Amino acid sequence: MKQLRMLSYNVHKGFCASNRRFLLDEIREGIRSVNADLVFLQEVVGENRSHASRLPNWVDAGHFEYLADSVWPHYAYGRNAIYDHGHHGNAILSKYPIEHSDNVDVSVIKRSQRGLLFAKITPGVQLVCAHMGLLAWERRRQFQQLGQQLEQRLSGNQPLIIAGDFNDWRMRLHQRFSRGLGLREALTERYGKPARTFPARRPLLPLDRIYFRGLTLRDARILHGEPWQSLSDHCALYAEFELP
Repeated sequence: MKQLRMLSYNVHKGFCASNRRFLLDEIREGIRSVNADLVFLQEVVGENRSHASRLPNWVDAGHFEYLADSVWPHYAYGRNAIYDHGHHGNAILSKYPIEHSDNVDVSVIKRSQRGLLFAKITPGVQLVCAHMGLLAWERRRQFQQLGQQLEQRLSGNQPLIIAGDFNDWRMRLHQRFSRGLGLREALTERYGKPARTFPARRPLLPLDRIYFRGLTLRDARILHGEPWQSLSDHCALYAEFELP
């Protein structure tokens, strides 16, 4: 039996919730401690020349590369938010070879740059790392684009994981994922409803999810308490699957 362990985490560009401390080293240690095969990251910095000049412990390389280090030899990155001094977006770190990856821009308003990072790993599992918008109508449009992309890319019952920050605190998209796409959500399977993941110190809103199909769920849990509540403004999610 082959198991696939995964983590999904909005890393808040490497800063704590208050933006007062840069904690990329601590985030790297936290992620490593989980020993996941796959790591889905949101709000991970690709480049920021402004911080590089004023933070003594700033990491000049793409933060996804720094977090991957020697543990995850394969990774993919998709730029979402692009500004004068750099960019940030989604990333997938993998212990399995990535056969193909590409980023799809699903931004619908200028001030909210969003993307879907697609990747396929060698066991034949299709991955999507998502970070959706703050407005309900915006998220509906992005969900439609996601559905169109999946229709073009998937065949049959190919195993699929879609994870990330969906900003869906009113749970309206959640029903669309199950009814429209035939997906199950890992934490809902385990606890009866999606986990509250934001804000990390006292989680109230269920923003982060792990949707899947074509895989057998073995475990799912929210990572809260220390060190997680001090590392980002989101809690991390963990799931363990059995590969078909």
